[in-house]
Amino acid sequence: MPIPPEVTGEEIDPDVRQELMSLPKGLAEDVSRNLVMVAQLIDEDPEKAYEYSRVALRLASRVAAVREAAGFAAYATQKYSEALAEFRAARRMSGGVELWPVMADCERGLGRPERALAMAGEPETQKLDKAGQVEMRLVAAGARRDLGQLDAAIVTLQSPELASSAVHPWTARLRYAYADALLAAGRDREAREWFAKALEADKDGATDASDRLAEMDGVEFVDAFDEDEDESDAPEGSEASDVIDVELDLDEDEDDEDDEEDELDRDGDKG
Repeated sequence: MPIPPEVTGEEIDPDVRQELMSLPKGLAEDVSRNLVMVAQLIDEDPEKAYEYSRVALRLASRVAAVREAAGFAAYATQKYSEALAEFRAARRMSGGVELWPVMADCERGLGRPERALAMAGEPETQKLDKAGQVEMRLVAAGARRDLGQLDAAIVTLQSPELASSAVHPWTARLRYAYADALLAAGRDREAREWFAKALEADKDGATDASDRLAEMDGVEFVDAFDEDEDESDAPEGSEASDVIDVELDLDEDEDDEDDEEDELDRDGDKG
């Protein structure tokens, strides 16, 4: 796939750049540029990001960072089986546990929530940093919900991180998941409280907490542009109506002319 000429490998993460140093210089630059495109497009156009990841994978399949990027691109396009395979390969190469939560979520995507829950209880989870442990908790709660275990999902999310007033990059999503689980369990008042807390922590718009709050409060947003379109749908006096009026007037004139001709014919017959 073509890459815009302004995109260079210089934009790649320094740790990934270090990993790519094992490749010949020209090849490393090509792989870097494709990985930059994956990072730039994965949110706004995941299908294109996936295509760039496949190019990088063909060029350097033995680089852990490439397998990880391919995994996330597949995950973003809901190709969970492929994503899981790439994450496993990346983990074997790097030896880290950072991908454990997203691997468990791939199991959920494949319809295996029991496997995701089993992974949440394995030793790898204890090796995760705080952000990783929160992600694992979110995945486990999601798996509980997949199994119809709403109360268990709520309990899974109850943690010191949820109770803390400190705001971290994962805080909004954790509070939002808790609010959503409460709402699903019919605990509307508590759910509203936690959607509000999620919105308070959501500085980057990672959730739609504001929309959920508005929905719970019965607030409806009207699109002014749609209103303008509705008002212009050929009301009386509009251009479309005028055309119809002109046609009707012409028909009436023709009828009058026909009546005059008939009168003249009758007068001639009398003469």
